[in-house]
Parts: sequence; structure tokens; C-alpha cells
Amino acid sequence: MTFTGFDICFFVLFFALVVGISMYKSRNERTSEDYFLASRGLSWWLIGFSIVAANISTEQFVGMAGQGAGAVGLAVSNWQLIGAAGIVLIAFTLLPRFLKAGIYTMPEFLEYRYNAATRAVMALITVVIYVSVLLTAVLYSGGIALRTIFGLELHRAVWIIAIIAGLYTTWGGLKAVAWADLFQGAALMLGGLTIFFIGLNACGGWEAFSARNADRLHMILKPDHAALPWTGVFSGMWIVTVYYCGLNQFIVQRTLAARTLRDGQTGVIFAAALWLLVPFAIVLPGILSFDLYGSQMARPDEAFPTLIRNLIPQGLRGFIFAAISGAVISSLASMLNSASTIFTMDIYHRMLDRRASQKRLVFLGRLLTLLFLTISCWLAPMLDDPKFGGVFQYIQQYQGYIWPGVTAVFLFGIFVDNAPGSAGVAGLVSGPVLYGLLQSYAPGLHFLIQVAVAFQLVLLIMGLITFWKPRWKPRPLPVRRDMDIRTEPKVKWLGAMVIAGVALFYIIFW
Repeated sequence: MTFTGFDICFFVLFFALVVGISMYKSRNERTSEDYFLASRGLSWWLIGFSIVAANISTEQFVGMAGQGAGAVGLAVSNWQLIGAAGIVLIAFTLLPRFLKAGIYTMPEFLEYRYNAATRAVMALITVVIYVSVLLTAVLYSGGIALRTIFGLELHRAVWIIAIIAGLYTTWGGLKAVAWADLFQGAALMLGGLTIFFIGLNACGGWEAFSARNADRLHMILKPDHAALPWTGVFSGMWIVTVYYCGLNQFIVQRTLAARTLRDGQTGVIFAAALWLLVPFAIVLPGILSFDLYGSQMARPDEAFPTLIRNLIPQGLRGFIFAAISGAVISSLASMLNSASTIFTMDIYHRMLDRRASQKRLVFLGRLLTLLFLTISCWLAPMLDDPKFGGVFQYIQQYQGYIWPGVTAVFLFGIFVDNAPGSAGVAGLVSGPVLYGLLQSYAPGLHFLIQVAVAFQLVLLIMGLITFWKPRWKPRPLPVRRDMDIRTEPKVKWLGAMVIAGVALFYIIFW
């Protein structure tokens, strides 16, 4: 693929603008609250775009579009649409509780509810998953996109992405990430929709395209479907949604930094509304690519890059390149910032040095950002081995080690106020063990069903521990006096409209 001078200038100017504004806006970060929570001053529109940019990466452009081009089709959109409905519900349930407590991280909440050991275990598990699975997969998928479209060598592509993301994330923390996400989130959605309409036109319009691909345009698949059976969607995906949208640090950290509850809730609902566009911006382009160029693709993960390489005209390539690069860079920056936040606040500050100065905490956060980035760059090329089954499948399957235990521990702790600290530790430890046993000894079960089974077994273990040795006096949560947690009626109506949009999509594409 060749670039015109305009394409090159657009790409360079776009990232100069992104990096320049994000670093300027975060130039005065001095304390840990400034660096890790953007001084708790994010407005709703920054939160919304930042959630979208953090969530949508080449993990989706490559992996989700690849599953759309493969055997799953439009049904892979279940991940995003169920997430859209779930994050709205979480905005009205879990978010007020977290903001009222004034916490920095999700592991911190577990200490207040259970004990310090539960916080430590949660922090360690989260950091390991972020570095070994999420950061690695995002870097790899971004490298694959650049290799397929532009012919770059995989190692070089990975390091280009890492350097850009590491620059502003290390400098300014969450505020820098949020401001960069404002531009990158808008670009990636606009870029994806542009590709959709160009691809649809090349296929002869919606009527011709849908007639040829009718079997791929369904949200609900058979119970024996190997990749995404409806039994897995309805039994285990809601557990994933609760974790990802309500307990996942790199998503929730934006809402913890909200200026007010109204900003946090409205930002979340705005992000959910943008998620309704994902099937059109990402999944359907994958199916369009299969329809047009299926014989040219060695693997489904090449669907989105192949569509770009063959259809995007000169003059638009710089914009599309910036949109795709921005997608991976924004997600990478978000995960880096969250991993360094958890390690700094939950492991170093809580367990090793309670009297550390604010300057030392910020320095450590920056140092850890660079360390985690280096480790992930080393691991990322290993995912090029076909045994991992595609980047999206790799991410979803291996995160199963964290979903059941973490979700069970949080929900049990919220609804059972006499749960002892030992129940929290047992839940976090048993979740990965049980899921690993199901992976080894019940490989015929879809991994979402394995998640559901492990989740129920963790709840059973925690219930037995609580029955045997309950806590006599519930642990009180801290209270942030300046936070009003009353939800405005208008915000509720906005949330209802998003859920109605999700329902309409299912009705049309059942």
C-alpha cells in the first residue's frame, strides 16, 4: 500500500496533535491522585470517549472482525451489545457505591470489604493478566495490522506502537490518556464506519450483501456451535460483562476519576451508545471482507487489514492508518496506566511502603509503565503461533482465569455483608484453579460455560466458608463526603434508551 504526501502529513499531524495536547493537559500532575485518577476531575464526554478508546483496539479490528469473517459472523457482536446493556446497569448499581467510597483501584475495595490479603491477591492476579494477556495481545494485534497492511516486520511494528503509547502515558498518567482517547476514540469510530460504507458499496449495497451472507447475519447461534453457542452467551457472558464493565480497572478507572456521579453515569451511558455502532464499524466490515476477498486471506484475522489494503483510496489511507494505530495505542496506554496504578497503590504503597511520598509514587508509576511495556513487547510476537487460535479467542479464553473468581468475590461481598476475609481469598484463589481444571478435563465445554460453572463453584465455596465462620460485624466502607450519589431522572432515561437500542438490534438480527 502506497501513501500520498497528504496521507503521510495527516498521519504525522494527527499524532503530533494527540501527543502534544495530552502532554500539555497533563503537565501539572504532582500527586498520586493527579497521576492515577486525573485529579478526580474528568467530565462525562472525556469519560465516554476514553472508555470506547480503551475498549476498542486492534483486538477488535483484527480479532473481532476476524471472527465475523470466520465461523461466528455477526454473533460476535454479542460481546459488545451485552456489554452495552451491562455497563448501563452497572452505572446505576456499582458505580455509585465505588464513587462514594473514593477508592483508587478495584483491589482496594476488596480490602475494605474483606481484608488486606484479598486486596493483595486481587492486585497480583490483575497485574499478571494485564501484562501477560491484555497488553501482549493488544501489541500483537496492532503489529499484525501494520504487517498485513504496510508490510512492516512484526517486531518493528510492535515497538513503534509501544513507543508512541509509552511516551504520553509515562508523562501524564490518566489525564494524558483520557485526552489522547478523545481524539483517538473519535477517529477509530469514524474510521470504522467509513470502511463499512466503502465496503458495502463494493459489495453492491445492503440487499445484495445480506442475500449472499444471510447465514452470517444472526446474533443467536446453535447450542452446539463450536465458537459461540447461545448456551455460552446466556450462561457465562453476563459474568464477563459484570467483570469487564464494572470491575475491570482499565475501564472503571475512568469512572473513578469522574468529577461527579452525573459525569460518571452519563459518560458510561455515552460509551454504551457508541458501542452500539461497533457491529457496523468492526464486525460487518469483517464479513464484507470475507465476501469480497475470502480467497485471499490465509486466516480470518486478516479480514479487516485486507479490506483496507484493497479498498481504501489514496487520500484516505493516512486517516485510516491513524485511526487503526490510535485504536491500539489508546488501549495500550489505558492498560499500562491501570497496571501501574494497581502495582503502585495496592502492592508497593499498601504492602511495602505506607509512608512513601507522593513524588515517589508518581515516579514508581512511570517506571512501572516502562517496565510493563518492555515485557509485553518481548511477549507479543510469540502470539504469531497458530496454536493460539486467533487473538480475540486468545484474549477471551485466557481471561477466563480471572473472570469467575473476581466476579464472584465482588458480588458475594456486596450482597453478603457477613462474609469473612478468608472467603475473599478463597474465592480469588479457587477461581483460576477451577477454570484451569475445566480447561484440562472438560475441553468439550465452551469456555463461557466453563466460566459459568467455575463461578457457581466459587460461590459455593465462599458460601460454605461464610456458613462455617461468618464475620460477626460487617466492615464499613469509607465515605467520600463531597460525593452526591443520587441519580438524576434524565440520566435514567438516557440509560433506558441505550438498552432499548440493544433490544432492537437483537430483534432485527435474531
